[in-house]
Amino acid sequence: MSLATEPFGGTPHARAPIGLQAKSLGNGSLWLAAFLSGFVIEEPAPYELYMALLLVVWLACGLKLRREFGPLIICLMLYIAGGIASIPMAKEMGDAVMYIAVSGFLAVTAIFYAAIIAEDPGRFRVIQSGYIASAVLVAAIGIAGYFHLFPGASYFTLYDRARGTFQDPNVFGPFLVLPTVLLIQKLLRQSVLRNLHLLVPLAILMLGVFLSFSRGAWGVLLASVLLIYFLALVTEKPGPRRARLVLLGAIGILAVLALIGAALSVDTVADMFAERAKLVQSYDGARLGRFARYSLGFQMVMDHPLGLGPLEFNKYFPEDEHNVYLKGYTTYGWLGGSIYILMALWTFCALVPLLFKSRPWTAFTQSVFAVFTAHLILSAIIDTDHWRHMYMLYGLAWGLIAAEKLGHGRSAAYVGAVNGRKLQKSGKAPAQAQ
Repeated sequence: MSLATEPFGGTPHARAPIGLQAKSLGNGSLWLAAFLSGFVIEEPAPYELYMALLLVVWLACGLKLRREFGPLIICLMLYIAGGIASIPMAKEMGDAVMYIAVSGFLAVTAIFYAAIIAEDPGRFRVIQSGYIASAVLVAAIGIAGYFHLFPGASYFTLYDRARGTFQDPNVFGPFLVLPTVLLIQKLLRQSVLRNLHLLVPLAILMLGVFLSFSRGAWGVLLASVLLIYFLALVTEKPGPRRARLVLLGAIGILAVLALIGAALSVDTVADMFAERAKLVQSYDGARLGRFARYSLGFQMVMDHPLGLGPLEFNKYFPEDEHNVYLKGYTTYGWLGGSIYILMALWTFCALVPLLFKSRPWTAFTQSVFAVFTAHLILSAIIDTDHWRHMYMLYGLAWGLIAAEKLGHGRSAAYVGAVNGRKLQKSGKAPAQAQ
């Protein structure tokens, strides 16, 4: 977002301070957006209200919609169109309209993040900083709530599980995974001794995920960490640095076991863990449990091309779909259900080639890819349709894809190589990008 562009290639001597101030304000507003994404315990959340204002301001300042992330825009438009067509099928028209309106708004936020990153991929640092700050605070609130560390702390728990500033522990836990992975990624890529200060927020985040007692969050964290660790091993040259990664992996496993062991020393934690660690819960395998609803639900939508209508599934079954792919068909019709699967696969496939390119934001790209992939798997057993951070992941992914198509990565790599050679000549070591 540039508010100080000098015409005819002139040097903007007098207007440079204004341009710098505008850039700082833009980055500050973006940081706050990422920070507020962790506070959605009530609706409308501050995140929605703030994003509505931010979208208008950035668009007024010239934020562009580019064809490079056109597939995201087209897929989301068709997805919402399917939801609009499904509204007449609902019995509660007002609730149905509001549900699809929220879906439409979240779709716009995904496009916003894509446009922001496509225009300047270096903004990933701002989003990363705001997201990590939010997640650490939210996790700390959830931990304090679980252990009743202050009066009224129980407000931040649900069913004896930490939920932080979210309505559901099953959203709270997965929200913490991306910042956790980003911190682990930094420890893998950079000197651990120089980043010892990251161990405290990392421990807070991992304990927050654990105390959510969300099997989905545990699985997403495990899958994401394994994936970025595998990518780090593959992309690292053989030798001492790869041996270092193996050593860090072993130390990391021991540290996690120690953290879990310390948490399980508390009787209430141990009892809840024993209950939640069961692979199949009673509500999963019951006669009309989660797994039975998947089969029956897909059979039902075969006779309803426009879907059952928003928020209608639980009128036929004891609970909601708990499967975003099934919900795509029940709530957004055949059009929306098919488009969502296409969008998920397209995003996944388009991200893969970026994982092995040398860019200043490669570590961030790998982290987004790992967490996004784990969420796609999680979406088969949990409804992620209105998860704010899921739409953010889509937007970040397509912003990075578009940035590569626009050549930002190649120019940044060239500048980095030139600067690296200059630093080597001066006898200084180039700083690692993160």
